[in-house]
Amino acid sequence: MNNNFIALSEFLLYLEKNGELHRVKNEIDPELESTEIAIRTLKQNKPALLFENPKGSKYPLAMNILASERRIELALGMHPEELGEKLIEFMERAMPPKLNTILKHKKIVKRLIASRPKKISGGFAQEIVDTPNLSQFPIQKCWPDDGGRFITLGQVFTYDPLTKKRNVGIYRMQMFDDSSTGMHWQIQKGGGFHFYQAQKLKKEFEVAVALGTDPAMLLASVAALPEGIDEVMFAGFLRGARIPITRGRTVSIDVPANAEFILEGKVSLTESRIEGPFGDHFGHYSAASEFPVFRLSAITHRKNPIYPATVVGKPPMEDKFLGDATQQILGPLIRLMHPEIKSLWAYYEAGFHNLLVVEIEERYAKEAAKTAMSLMGEGQLSLTKCIVTVSAGVNPKDWNAVLKEIRENYDPHYDFIMIPKVPLDTLDFTSYKMNLGSKMVIDACKKQRAESGEHRAESFERRAMSGEHRGFTLNALRSMLIAHDRRILDINLIENTLLIVKVDSQIQSSNIPIIQQSITPSSISIGKVVLQKLLSQPLPSSIKIIAVVSEDVDIHDKENYIWGIFTRFDCERDVLFTEQKLIGISPVYSGVMGIDATWKQGYQKPLIMDERIVKLVDEKWGKIWKKEICLPVRRRGLLEKLIWKSRRF
Repeated sequence: MNNNFIALSEFLLYLEKNGELHRVKNEIDPELESTEIAIRTLKQNKPALLFENPKGSKYPLAMNILASERRIELALGMHPEELGEKLIEFMERAMPPKLNTILKHKKIVKRLIASRPKKISGGFAQEIVDTPNLSQFPIQKCWPDDGGRFITLGQVFTYDPLTKKRNVGIYRMQMFDDSSTGMHWQIQKGGGFHFYQAQKLKKEFEVAVALGTDPAMLLASVAALPEGIDEVMFAGFLRGARIPITRGRTVSIDVPANAEFILEGKVSLTESRIEGPFGDHFGHYSAASEFPVFRLSAITHRKNPIYPATVVGKPPMEDKFLGDATQQILGPLIRLMHPEIKSLWAYYEAGFHNLLVVEIEERYAKEAAKTAMSLMGEGQLSLTKCIVTVSAGVNPKDWNAVLKEIRENYDPHYDFIMIPKVPLDTLDFTSYKMNLGSKMVIDACKKQRAESGEHRAESFERRAMSGEHRGFTLNALRSMLIAHDRRILDINLIENTLLIVKVDSQIQSSNIPIIQQSITPSSISIGKVVLQKLLSQPLPSSIKIIAVVSEDVDIHDKENYIWGIFTRFDCERDVLFTEQKLIGISPVYSGVMGIDATWKQGYQKPLIMDERIVKLVDEKWGKIWKKEICLPVRRRGLLEKLIWKSRRF
């Protein structure tokens, strides 16, 4: 299967030939309407979208380009998991280098050789040079309370002022006017590190933003590569062919020669501006805050360019497929640094950074805890909020299997680690402090005999004597708990381990005792009050975790309840235990772990589409998907001619 696509246009044509692209002739508004259509299309497993007539724009709008596993495979030429395993197999056997290893892995070697970028003079990305005029683009306003229109799929090229190393990342860019945008550099991002160096040196900071590259370059831009690894080289590896780059027209840095558009300019070292709010991939708005300003000096583009965009929000969105693909390719490489790790998986349902499960073959007691702590200090993994470790042979992708391991092997007295007051994802709002929060580790690996000490035995014996071993049917448990507290709307018990409790946060508490006296009643959420009551009740002994969630969470849908739990709690503030005390300065936990994952005052709002837009798309839906008798031959011919022309680059 050929994946040597040199341009977005070529890939879109390939998708169309494979039944994976749908052209929308209707006029579609990039403000909210395109979001609603793209989300529905993804959830119904429909093709990628090419809006040929976006309202107020002279350029077509492409969305959901890589929003399916099949489209990812069409882009790469193979399943990303297969590519990842081939890469790690070669890397593990290539040290020291041997001729028979190279001969046996010729395809991977060819990809590695192809990773070196190809410097050329000019490219079809520079066929036309314009003065900045962003108003001509179909730039989206994705969600009703967004602070404005945002470029959502801009691949930002920056260069370290000292080392000259390149970084390419995708950062949202709020359009301020025709020639300026925000530059949302979150913590732990390569572009932000380069900007920091430029500020230290007081050195002019040139930036280029590519819009619409080949799919390999797009995947490389999304990938959480180790700091200093060149995304353009990684794109060449993914593509199996060298990526052509050329010098910008008004900036002295290299840009991708085959992009649809290149935005050239500088980011001011001193100027910042309020950017946001923005509906983000945690399924909530991220707060408005001060970020640097990008001022454009020129826009270059090919003839008849196509503007690419994506939507992020409550999962699943397109970033599910992008994120899963990159971790399938890069995940196995963690074994080079941590041979004890067999595999790992970040859950898109939780926004990736909020939940990571790691499969570990422990070679000595508590090696899993050591590994988890190490991962929390490495690159993008350092932004992970919750790590769960499981033993070798347990599939980290299988959430039910992970819960079973927690039920069988997790004792908070030995196996829970809290890490307060540390850097956290910029988008995480649960600590109320941008870039700061807390993290936790749940060690659910099988324990060696030496670990099964006195405390563990006494803990189980105490629970048995208190009657907690009694069996409950789910219906009986539901009836008992709802009768016990009128704020409980429903419950679900997953693998007899995770008890999810949905509460009505509108019902106010009255004369309810507060167990955790350090928190004043005025600051306690309804979820925490309910949770404290539950932790004091006799429950089935198999239950290890109770999570209390808000009304908008579907507790019977795995995708939705993982989102509802892991995006809405701060480990330090919202995790409680049946018993917790201090011995010296060390906290000691025992019993059931409770998580108050309800939405709280001060949190960012969850993303909900305007009902007016929902009804509008309802009315248009049939026309949008109306089948045409014949394909638009004239435009297809133009596209094929343009692709043939681009081959010379």
